[in-house]
Amino acid sequence: MSKGITKREEDYSQWYLDVVLKAEMAEYSPVRGCMVIRPTGYGIWEKMQQRLDRMFKETGHVNAYFPLFIPESFLKKEAEHVEGFAPECAMVTHGGGKRLEEPMAIRPTSETIIWATYKNWIKSYRDLPLLINQWANVCRWEMRTRLFLRTCEFLWQEGHTAHATHEEAEEEALRMVDVYRQFAEEYMAMPVVVGRKTESEKFAGAEHTYCIEAMMQDGKALQAGTSHHLGQKFARAFDVKFQDRDKELKYVYATSWGVSTRLIGGMIMTHSDDKGLVIPPKLAPTPVVFVPIWHSDEEMNMVLGKAREITTGWDPLFFKIDDRDQYKPGYKFNEWELKGVPVRIEIGPKDVNNSTVVVARRDTGDKATVPMDGLLTHVEAALESIQKNLYSAAQKRLQERTFTVDNYDEYTERVEGGGFFRVFLDHANPAVEEKLQEDTRSTIRCIPFNAPDEEGPCMITGKPCSGRVIAAQSY
Repeated sequence: MSKGITKREEDYSQWYLDVVLKAEMAEYSPVRGCMVIRPTGYGIWEKMQQRLDRMFKETGHVNAYFPLFIPESFLKKEAEHVEGFAPECAMVTHGGGKRLEEPMAIRPTSETIIWATYKNWIKSYRDLPLLINQWANVCRWEMRTRLFLRTCEFLWQEGHTAHATHEEAEEEALRMVDVYRQFAEEYMAMPVVVGRKTESEKFAGAEHTYCIEAMMQDGKALQAGTSHHLGQKFARAFDVKFQDRDKELKYVYATSWGVSTRLIGGMIMTHSDDKGLVIPPKLAPTPVVFVPIWHSDEEMNMVLGKAREITTGWDPLFFKIDDRDQYKPGYKFNEWELKGVPVRIEIGPKDVNNSTVVVARRDTGDKATVPMDGLLTHVEAALESIQKNLYSAAQKRLQERTFTVDNYDEYTERVEGGGFFRVFLDHANPAVEEKLQEDTRSTIRCIPFNAPDEEGPCMITGKPCSGRVIAAQSY
């Protein structure tokens, strides 16, 4: 089944595409730049959605839904916002066979339509904070697309909150970027660098943007989640005021934050190998698959019966018994390996007679003969071990491929080879970032939190800088 997958060292981009297609994660759509998410891929998105939704609700947020269509005039109310998104907007000009009085944008993000609604909901300090999330699709007219990583339509969640004070909004923005960090590390087994975006890289319309940045196996960065402190810009644009405790009318403060199906691409590029997909157990739609082995109808009944007996009382969503009789065991082994199922259990007539099974791990390929008695406990321990092992491997790669560089010539020579580079750059100067991107096709990924206090000259201008930034090529 893994035949036809390009090796990572030969062509990493083609390897990624091969894994997505051959593991039946997604495929190209007849609509330019869009994708069809197949059950394997959508099952992973469902697991991500379920876990994140719980994390949001545990921090006090509730779900709502807002329109797909946004009046053009709404986008124009916040100048920086419309400037940032106008090139990516798909506009609807006709409906019902007639030209619309006002063109409608197909939602590229929902700040404007949501803040037009919040004007009706927020009147008093008693209405705050307003903590709302929505699960939705969005459309951004991307010119160069790649399955999961960048498509014209994608699925995501977007949180939009309103607060009485700047401090409360800042606390919210920081809280949610940490929720993303926790999800990436604990569930995706993907270590990240947390920090603030530069002025050039921040969200259009934000005061500032926080982010999590992950390193893929080729050393390139992937922006995996963002959280924005919007200040009062959207409240002022849509005249959203509240009466405070002191009886004065004040504009509210806002945040927005989101992650998307891009996370699936990040998961693939963090963990998968030349045999196909590797899924962290906590996100696997089916963590365990049984592959029965038989050569006659009598053996089939015996091994299938034993597999069903073993799994009596197990969560039906935790495992699958592959009882297809049109495929041989070897085909099934390869298929489930390609699709990244964390644990495969092989059971044949000899295993039944010996009251054992063979347990195979997807991450290492190791196999072990295990007693049927206590099998569930063994499998749960194996899944926990796989989750930790995947994180440790990714963390080791992040540490080994994070470099400290002070010379621009050295940086330009090394950045093509991948990695995160701790460098001094005058990130307040847009010309510095423009030159960096023009010379090296890299960007400042973030100004990292918890970085050591360091001072040094910008490696482009020589201007004194306080603190290093993370620079890298990215997806």
